[in-house]
Amino acid sequence: MALESINPGELDPPETYSHVVVATGTRMVFVAGQVAEDRAGDLVGPGDMAAQARQVFVNIGHALAAAGARPDQVTKLTILVAGYRREHLAQIEEGRVALFGDHKPTDTLVGVAALSRPEYLLEVDAVAVVDDAE
Repeated sequence: MALESINPGELDPPETYSHVVVATGTRMVFVAGQVAEDRAGDLVGPGDMAAQARQVFVNIGHALAAAGARPDQVTKLTILVAGYRREHLAQIEEGRVALFGDHKPTDTLVGVAALSRPEYLLEVDAVAVVDDAE
């Protein structure tokens, strides 16, 4: 599997994501929106965006591994944030970097009024492209 990150010169260069990722591989992995619940279904970090972000990205990592994919094979994230405020970004990025390190998949961050439960602050889904030969 190969990923090529492209940041066109005509667009403002992002620090934490890529504008374009071109992926070649033989299998796509779609990870449903993950929230800050532990294995028992208990909410991690009520009211704490940083704690919820860490758990959400841990859950993304578990889901990828279950499908035989790695974080560096993720091409796209969708990040939904309840009641988004600019200061949330740094807290979300902490959790993201813990999983992805320097890998910068494309992403879309959307502020929403609420998620499926009022105590959820963050939900993230992912798409990965995997080459079965890896």
